[in-house]
Formats: sequence, C-alpha cells, structure tokens
Amino acid sequence: MRPARFQDFALGLVRSSPGATRVQTLTEAGDSQHPFGLAITTGDGEVHWQIMGQLADGEKHEHADVPVTGDPVQGWDEPKPGDPEGWLAAVLARAESPEIASIDRWSLRPDGRAPGLTVVFHNGAKAFVRQI
Repeated sequence: MRPARFQDFALGLVRSSPGATRVQTLTEAGDSQHPFGLAITTGDGEVHWQIMGQLADGEKHEHADVPVTGDPVQGWDEPKPGDPEGWLAAVLARAESPEIASIDRWSLRPDGRAPGLTVVFHNGAKAFVRQI
C-alpha cells in the first residue's frame, strides 16, 4: 500500500474512531511541506503524522499498486487516550486489514525513538508514519 492509498485508508479509519474529533490530511490542515499525512485531533489535542513509503523489493513506481493479502495483524487493545502513537497503532490494527502484516511502534524500541510507526504490508512494502 503506497502512501496516497494508505493516507486514504487511515483517514477513513480515524474519522470513524471513537475519540477523534477532527481528522484532516496534512494538506487540508495547511501543511504544504509534507505530501502525505494526517492531522488528528482528539481530546488530548492535535497531532500531525507524516506518511512516507518504501516499495517492496523489485517494485517500481510505474507498476500498479496491487494489494497483496494475508492474515491481519492481531493482538491490539482498544485505542487509549493520552498516547497518540499507541492510539493510532490500535486504530490501524483493529481494522484487521488483510494487507497489513505488522505494526512496529517506534517509542517502544530500545533506542527510544520519537513517536512513530512502521506498518509492514504483506507485499513487503512499508509505510513510515512519524509524528512531526
């Protein structure tokens, strides 16, 4: 799933998620620096997420974005307020998309990175969602 399609997918999920009071693309929120991303407002405030992508091995941009499906990612709790990264990860995982193979939360890594997610798709492509 490439960034444009992932943005649309995530936008629809977040808009229908409890706790989200306003959801826009970064472009709609006035950010012209980042081509893909979301501005999500919850009771905890507004958080901006940039979406970047990495193609699967051997794939080229001129190829069609063909979905590859498999078992959806499992084991996520309900989205919780106060943890924007965990909230977004839970929203994405609970959708049980057959295209998403795994979701890695950056803040839980030993190196203590800033909040963000790596979403790995069954075709080998990745979406990197970083808080900006």
